[in-house]
Amino acid sequence: MSLFVVSLILAAPVEPAAILKGHQHTVTCIAFASDGKRLASGSKDGTVRLWDTATHQLLATLPGHKDMATAVVFAPDGKTLASASHDTVIRLWDAVTGKETASLRGHTKDVRSLSFSPDGATLASGGVDQTVRLWDLSSGKERFLLNDHSDAVNCVRFAPDGKRLASAGWDNTVRLWDPATGKLRATLTGHTDMVRDLVFTPDGQTLASSGKDGIIRIWDVGKMTLRTTLEGPKILVRALALSPDGKRLASASRDGVLRLWDFTTGKELAKVEEGVLSFLVVAFAPDGKRMATGGIDRKVTLWEVDRLLDSRSR
Repeated sequence: MSLFVVSLILAAPVEPAAILKGHQHTVTCIAFASDGKRLASGSKDGTVRLWDTATHQLLATLPGHKDMATAVVFAPDGKTLASASHDTVIRLWDAVTGKETASLRGHTKDVRSLSFSPDGATLASGGVDQTVRLWDLSSGKERFLLNDHSDAVNCVRFAPDGKRLASAGWDNTVRLWDPATGKLRATLTGHTDMVRDLVFTPDGQTLASSGKDGIIRIWDVGKMTLRTTLEGPKILVRALALSPDGKRLASASRDGVLRLWDFTTGKELAKVEEGVLSFLVVAFAPDGKRMATGGIDRKVTLWEVDRLLDSRSR
């Protein structure tokens, strides 16, 4: 096993491409639509907001949740938006009109994460009730209840081919499931504290995980083994995002730093230090040219990736 080494980068401050303001509390989740033209954000203020990424204008405010929003995700066709909340309810919205179309009820405590299958037919959810649930969206019924985790589930992610589902949480494990049968295929251990986020590579053969131990672990999904690690400061890495081409990994950590890594070599390419209020969540746009972040400062910030990379040579 090799160990990625962090290089010291003295970067000049980078100006964001845009700042989207409107939330009245911490921004807790963000997601781009598949065409990149819309961005959804959720907040501790209980609302989900839809933004136009070209004009940076607010398109709609979706006020259905009774507590903080914890997850937002667009269906692959961009027509449906799903959101989750501490209120235990998963809500489905028309992503164009902003109208609520359905609600999924079954979790008994906070829902923390959502993921659509690539064909858009199934929605996975994970929550504080220690369960992962798979929902048939044509009927609105729960297909599988997966309860092998021994503590709260923080994250669920479908592989790009839909043949695997990954989940992770407060029991310090990453679990791989067969979503067609609901069977557990593997439990990946190594994290020494809770696991917060997961991201698959575009080919679905590699999975990155991060959490409170501050180490980003890179797993070979086929062999179900640890491939290598990325190590920065030993603090919580809250969020991960991988560029659509799989070449760059973004991480947001509790020290208020957004880092860009070369996913192949493990070299730290760039970082933005905005303070502890700024970076709780991060997402790449589908074209890989932009990223969005959100945090305690209540803002959704858009960044040009090339501008971040160029900053290291200034």
